Amino acid sequence: MVMNVNAQKLNPVANVEPVIIDYNGIKVKAKKLTVHSEIPISIDTAWYNVKSPALLKFVAKGMIKFKSVDGPFPKQWEVGKTYGAKMRVFGFIPFGGIHYLSIEKIDDGDFKISTKEWDKGAKVWNHDVMMRDLGTGSIHYEDSITIYGGIMTGFITSFAKKFYKHRQKRWQIVASKNLKFGE
Repeated sequence: MVMNVNAQKLNPVANVEPVIIDYNGIKVKAKKLTVHSEIPISIDTAWYNVKSPALLKFVAKGMIKFKSVDGPFPKQWEVGKTYGAKMRVFGFIPFGGIHYLSIEKIDDGDFKISTKEWDKGAKVWNHDVMMRDLGTGSIHYEDSITIYGGIMTGFITSFAKKFYKHRQKRWQIVASKNLKFGE
């Protein structure tokens, strides 16, 4: 079956590479997962949406359900804040205990968000979201995640690869329906 070139651009592409990181003063073997795709949405709309926890809930739907442990999530993520959430895979399987998400950087000029995240399983889950305006009414969207979970690193990375591809496919729904979050 031959796929339309435009459809190929919209399908997420994933790459995993081994990396060495520092974890509590020790050099450990981690994985760096990069997933990218083209999304037919304006950069302004995408950037506004990505700063909202409501978007995270939408794009994760079907694979992971997040429930804040500190009361409701805010309308927009805030730099310097750490949020705790219970995660349920497929909506009902508890996973990783409380997942902590610390917002390290929101760069409105370069369209980049950086978080440091962790839980019982994923001791390191450092996530960068990057967007670039393609000048065609579409954006290049990329998730880059460094993952370390001890002997579970490979399993966690394999799940993360499926999850981030799912997220980027859900972004296509956001774009096609012109959805807005955080209002």
